[in-house]
Amino acid sequence: MDVELGAAREADLPAVEALVREAYEPYVARIGRPPAPLLVDYARVIAEGRAVVARRGRVVGLLVSSVREDHVLVENLAVASEARGSGVGALLLEAADAQARAAGVPELRLYTNERMHENFAYYPRRGFTETGRAVQDGFARVFFARPVSPAGG
Repeated sequence: MDVELGAAREADLPAVEALVREAYEPYVARIGRPPAPLLVDYARVIAEGRAVVARRGRVVGLLVSSVREDHVLVENLAVASEARGSGVGALLLEAADAQARAAGVPELRLYTNERMHENFAYYPRRGFTETGRAVQDGFARVFFARPVSPAGG
């Protein structure tokens, strides 16, 4: 696969914002309001060093994550429509695993909106197990976790 992963740079901001709109605007009608990723200040996320992008000539994937005391929280995983199914999402999750290994934490965690039902098949195929459901910040969320994959795994 001809994809390059790297830290998002300030110059990537327009491409990151466009990718997030492409990935999440279709869910506005289904959820009844903008999904949480549409409300994020990506300039700040990039400046904080929490965004990794996948490039295939242009930005085709985004991982936003943060290291917590006992896990890495995957806050956003988005892939451009033309790159879906090509392994970009899996590569970004591998980058989250690498962050967790570097931080010495044993687990990745994430959540998705319960109305984004497509994710209920995607994440379990990548080793995640549903751990709960709750309303958080006004969104009905489904929580997932998985042990960190070993390097090269």
